Amino acid sequence: MAASLLLLLAFGCLTGVTTVLFGFGGGFVIVPAVYGFVLAGPGPGGEAMHIAVATSTAVMIVNSATATAAQLRTGRLRREYVWPLIGFIAVGALLGSLAATWADDAVLHLLFVVYLAVTIADGLFRRGFIARGEGSRPRALGGVATTAGGVGIGAVASFLGVGGSVLTVPLLRRKGLPMADATAMANPLSLPVAVVATAVYGSAAAGASGLAATGRLGYVDLVAAAALLCASLPTIAVVKRLVGRIPDRAHAIAYIALLAAVLGYMALSGLGLGPFPG
Repeated sequence: MAASLLLLLAFGCLTGVTTVLFGFGGGFVIVPAVYGFVLAGPGPGGEAMHIAVATSTAVMIVNSATATAAQLRTGRLRREYVWPLIGFIAVGALLGSLAATWADDAVLHLLFVVYLAVTIADGLFRRGFIARGEGSRPRALGGVATTAGGVGIGAVASFLGVGGSVLTVPLLRRKGLPMADATAMANPLSLPVAVVATAVYGSAAAGASGLAATGRLGYVDLVAAAALLCASLPTIAVVKRLVGRIPDRAHAIAYIALLAAVLGYMALSGLGLGPFPG
């Protein structure tokens, strides 16, 4: 247990880095970390993916709010991209989190892996993500991207516990925004997903086996969440100084590389080969 908590603290530091630099709020780091933590614990692992997704959204509330406050001072948050997209994301988040409480744990794990693979392929092989066109100017979001796109982003993000950054960053990137701006706006756009999904997962009947006995509130693992936040919040305070200093192309490549690392971890953990000690 002690070794698993130390690993969670390490993942918490990584979460702080990815929250600031990639706008993840922690989702793509926290889900694999908590998934392995739960599987390594003494209880049954049949709901490990549900617990991982729920704990991820709970941690994202704090991380995304903290990073948003930091980004406000940089002037990178643009109202025309955040609103009204954020409202439609909230609607989708409610639909996605409700659907996730009914989904089988193995299905959640498989869809998480599949979505990672599709996102990586899209970033590598479709133009506009790794490198922006020379002299390209930011373009406004269209009505379809804001409404239907926002609902879709919220639904997928809350269903998989990833916050929405993995959808909003490519969207804003292909509208001509620099990586530093796209990832900065991913944090406020992740907040409705985190708040709505946590409310649903925290009250989920299937996870209500007793807070005192399990250390969980609904599906949210409070021990894992506390360990992750203890490490991520100080890291956010330090890493925020790096925003805007990373070359744009290197920033985009690092984004894809991190997703590839998470994909490898989740594929291995699904085979029982994750790093968390049993």
